[in-house]
Amino acid sequence: MNVAKPQGTMLGHPKGLFLLFTTELWERFSYYAMRAILVLYLVDKVQSEGGHGLGWSEADAISLYGTFTGLVYLTPLLGGWLADTFLGQRRAIMIGGTLMAAGQFILGTPHTWVAGMSTEVFYVGLGILILGNGLFKPNISTMVGDLYEEGDHRRDGAFTIFYMGINVGAFLSGIIVGSVVAAYDGNFQAGFICAGIGMILSLIIQLVFAQKLLGNIGRVPAARLEREKAAEKGEVRKEPLTKVERDRIKVIMVMGLFTIIFWAGFEQAGGLMNLFTNNFTDRMIGDWEVPTTWFQSLNAMFIVIFAPVVASIWVRLGKNEPNSPVKFALGLVLLAVGFLFMIGAVVEMGGDASAKSSMWWLVGAYFFHTMGELCLSPIGLSMVTKLAPLRIASLMMGAWFLFVAAANKIGGVVGSFIGHGGEVEEQLANAMAIFSGIAITAALSGVILYFMADKLVDWMHGAETKHHSEAEALEDEIAVTGEHEAIKR
Repeated sequence: MNVAKPQGTMLGHPKGLFLLFTTELWERFSYYAMRAILVLYLVDKVQSEGGHGLGWSEADAISLYGTFTGLVYLTPLLGGWLADTFLGQRRAIMIGGTLMAAGQFILGTPHTWVAGMSTEVFYVGLGILILGNGLFKPNISTMVGDLYEEGDHRRDGAFTIFYMGINVGAFLSGIIVGSVVAAYDGNFQAGFICAGIGMILSLIIQLVFAQKLLGNIGRVPAARLEREKAAEKGEVRKEPLTKVERDRIKVIMVMGLFTIIFWAGFEQAGGLMNLFTNNFTDRMIGDWEVPTTWFQSLNAMFIVIFAPVVASIWVRLGKNEPNSPVKFALGLVLLAVGFLFMIGAVVEMGGDASAKSSMWWLVGAYFFHTMGELCLSPIGLSMVTKLAPLRIASLMMGAWFLFVAAANKIGGVVGSFIGHGGEVEEQLANAMAIFSGIAITAALSGVILYFMADKLVDWMHGAETKHHSEAEALEDEIAVTGEHEAIKR
């Protein structure tokens, strides 16, 4: 889909890369700000009882959280198809972003404005937000891959930079939204307004700089480009997919199944782990209590710090660099290690309802979950752009997010086993069972995937071949200057 070269480079990459991750930075700020307070808003007391929420049970709130985050990753399948076939990525991003901003502002509508209909308005805002995300999410990621020609070995590094950059927004979200909610006396709807403002900033940045830095990338639907390219070469496809393309798609499908296991565990962060932080964790530092939402920023902070380090390690391993399936397996094992820390937090409490666990257990859990994410998520996005046939690239990116959608819904169901407002001791026992079950499942899945790795690489038909000397020079520059730029931003 590279129909026009981007203007200039920065850190050895097209400047368009940094436009895309800045656009995504503010979109992720918007999403994670909303995610950080969603469950807390649902379980807070209703206004008539002195609260600012909807008064749901914890189990119902976590279940709704799983449904919402699942649909957030399901609708990109439709959004990717619309972009590939009719809209083009750029137009899809603008329409989707506008809908997302509207959804956030509807969620922020004060209950006094819609007396007696607060739940209905909440569902309307959530629905619009989900639809907008479906148009935005797959197409921004696909355009990152479109910046590079086939065989360009900077692509993995580009997705790592992209992933690091957008997590600056995710880091800021928990800190800022928590501060805004506190400033408005616990009013979570002020936090939704804050999230909407972040989405508006994302749209403005894309609107002002896209044409200059991206040229015509993303303007024409991929299916049309594919037809034009085939016509120029006098080619007529008799079959929708070749054998090589089918094998590569099989790799995406198999890896997607393991992706479900990873994200079902990882997404406990916004649900069960968020409530565990709020209810069972000692968050006091002297006389000051750390806001619950601030812990949601730990993951993003660790990504900003360690993404360039991990990228550098992969390249410095040279010929010993593990392939994508092995990296995925390592990510699953690291997820399991993270949940060992959550098990430790429950053990420290000893079943005592009045006890609180140390916040350092959470810090350790988020650290290892982040290390697992860095082994899996940016590599997965890059893998899809390398393996997916050009004419269905956004559709396949949407399919990849479909696996994440299933993971989020499954994660919500698993997290809801905490119970419907039962005794605290019962909730702690349930939390122990959930954390232990996820740890065992993730570890076993990592071992299975490790032994499948060679076969999966065969099905890639050379898509993972690399020239390490060229990549190493690039990653050295990213490791030194990319970290500085990410922190500065």
